[in-house]
Amino acid sequence: MNPKVYFYVFFVMLSAYALTGINFDAIIKKNKIWEARILVMILSLILGYLLTNFVFDFFNISKIIG
Repeated sequence: MNPKVYFYVFFVMLSAYALTGINFDAIIKKNKIWEARILVMILSLILGYLLTNFVFDFFNISKIIG
């Protein structure tokens, strides 16, 4: 299996954990719990994707430079 998949899973889980520290009560309307959860899932997928691509690009660039 491609090692990039493991990075995706790791960074999505890490970003989901990090997003639990943010209080979304000021942003989300009252009684919209599912919408807030979906927002956290979408944001964690986006952050996981961006972090994985950043790490792989960083390693590729550092391999070229070094």
